Amino acid sequence: MSVIRAMLESVPLPRIAKITQKFDCPYMDDPIAALRARIAVSEGIRRLKQGDIVAVTAGSRGIHKLPEITREIVRSIREAGGVPFIFPAMGSHGGATAEGQRHMLESMGLTEEFLEASIKSSMETVEIGRGRNGLPVYQDKFAREADWIVPVNRIKPHTTFRGKYESGIVKMLVIGMGKQHGADVCHSLGPEHIGQNLEDMIGVVMAEDRVLFAVASIENAGHGVTALEVLEAHQILEREPELLAEVNRLIPSIPFDPLDVLVIDEIGKDISGTGADVNIIGRYTTPTMNGGPRIARVAALNLSSKTGGNANGIGVMDFVTRKIFERMSFEETYPNSLTTTVPGSVKVPMVLDNDRLAIQAALKTCNRANTEDIRFMRIRNTMSLSEMIISESLLREAESNPRISLCGFVEWKFDEDGNLK
Repeated sequence: MSVIRAMLESVPLPRIAKITQKFDCPYMDDPIAALRARIAVSEGIRRLKQGDIVAVTAGSRGIHKLPEITREIVRSIREAGGVPFIFPAMGSHGGATAEGQRHMLESMGLTEEFLEASIKSSMETVEIGRGRNGLPVYQDKFAREADWIVPVNRIKPHTTFRGKYESGIVKMLVIGMGKQHGADVCHSLGPEHIGQNLEDMIGVVMAEDRVLFAVASIENAGHGVTALEVLEAHQILEREPELLAEVNRLIPSIPFDPLDVLVIDEIGKDISGTGADVNIIGRYTTPTMNGGPRIARVAALNLSSKTGGNANGIGVMDFVTRKIFERMSFEETYPNSLTTTVPGSVKVPMVLDNDRLAIQAALKTCNRANTEDIRFMRIRNTMSLSEMIISESLLREAESNPRISLCGFVEWKFDEDGNLK
């Protein structure tokens, strides 16, 4: 027996129960039909001339109904006489290669067959001007050759910076469309400057008057589509901060603070840019960020099936399993961190052989003398907070929370390898 196993195998596991949590989840009955109707009456679509080439962005992961949304945009443009194509607009993601970014789109269901449009993927860019901060603004070469651009993105808080514009349309236009070059420039002065950089650089893009319209998605705490807005080019800069404020009202949260141990079944780029949404777990990779619950120890058990070996965000964990370490691809993980200049997001924490040992290591080091007092929670991932496992010590708080329903005690179940069933 290894020394590590000998030190941990006797650490007791707390008694646990399952709970469900309800959120305010307004949603659209038929977002695709609503999108079709809104594009049809937009100012932008009426500016389209027969045969105009239109570049439609695709990039951010985890957006509900993104393939269907993108296909409807393609159909609407074609019906209006335009010739649409899709291009990856994701900065340095996908290993910062054209092939990697195309593969990412396909893994998200964004295939040429489904979208009914060609995908043009390249890491080549063209400098289109200089922002107020003096930094160059880059644009994907295929998008540069098009007559029009249609940016598509979900509006949400960012995981490494705060600003008037965070994850959304503006970031897509400045960083996403700028590919690795654009992302590298915007991040070059550090995360504390990204918000201001976006404000200083977006004017270069908008001054060209090539944005046909934008499609902004808002999701509720259950990750259903709450709103799908078609923004005219002149509305983007004013409307996006309002949408971000609405998202902040709807964002899901962990209902207990503080926690001694949080166990996350899976992390991945399809779940959050940092593997797990740091806004939810209160663990950040930059000194400019704060907020969220106070959690002494966090353990992650696996990478998601769709992350493609990208383990960005592993650095905010205290413990991970050998499964994560062996599936981690440096080629997929490191380019994003090098571009954002945030190496802390990819530092490797303590690696344990299996789920049970990772959990026991977190329990052992959380500095609670009595196991019965440990405030423990287990979640599937930070996009799935409607069902949770909690320790018995949290039941009284759970009972007093009107959003929480108790489902009864459950047993710990591990397979012969020590991994949770």
